[in-house]
Amino acid sequence: MEPIDDIAQANQTLWENEVAKKGGYTQPWLDLDRELLNDWLNGRLHSIPYPLYELYPASFMQNAAGKKVLCLAAGGGQQSAVFGLLGAHITVADLTQGQLDGDETAAAHYGYPITTIQADMRDLSTLPRHAYDLVFQADSLAYVPDVGEVYAQVSQVLRTGGLYRVKHSQPAVHRIAWNGTAYEIAAPYAETIQHRSDGAIEFRHHMDNIVNGLLDNGFSIQRVHESPYAQQTHILNQATPGSWDHEMRYVAGGFVIIAQKSI
Repeated sequence: MEPIDDIAQANQTLWENEVAKKGGYTQPWLDLDRELLNDWLNGRLHSIPYPLYELYPASFMQNAAGKKVLCLAAGGGQQSAVFGLLGAHITVADLTQGQLDGDETAAAHYGYPITTIQADMRDLSTLPRHAYDLVFQADSLAYVPDVGEVYAQVSQVLRTGGLYRVKHSQPAVHRIAWNGTAYEIAAPYAETIQHRSDGAIEFRHHMDNIVNGLLDNGFSIQRVHESPYAQQTHILNQATPGSWDHEMRYVAGGFVIIAQKSI
């Protein structure tokens, strides 16, 4: 698939490189336990193990069996593997073929069917209209300049009454840095574009665009959930200052909106 613009080209290259390096978000989850999944979904776990705490809220997946699920810009054989083990009918749309290969690997490993489509989240015209019951989007909207473009595409493929789970970074802390003593804000709030040293392009999305963009595209907001990652104190208390785990002790790791397509 040819990237639709320089932004897509930069981020496609980033993720293909991550696949080649076997980065954490590119490795399929091939050791998931069905019994543990059921305990998690039914609230029987006091401490949520990795990687399940990244999939909050569990309630979004509780009735996934038999549902048509789109994992959007969420390739790598991770989230799709959970949905597959829960009995959902899964489609994965991702910009990067290497990530989609991970989804195919997980599906073959566990033995469930899957459909993979290489697509930019800003153009889902190759997907069927009003076909999906659930759309699951991980922390990928930081790679597009306008969340409204993606919301509009999701509205086209999600059936009326369907649910959209979308994760966002906290906009106020889009760029922070450890100074040896504390975390400091490293860029003005009005600065929305970051050209990273690895070639990726990231965007800060302000709260009004995050929320109003959903409302403007026919969604009603059902719930908002902050990341539970900061509560994993058994991990974070031992973290090295300046590391991602250490940062999560002090800075909220993001939030999830559950939105329902209302029209």
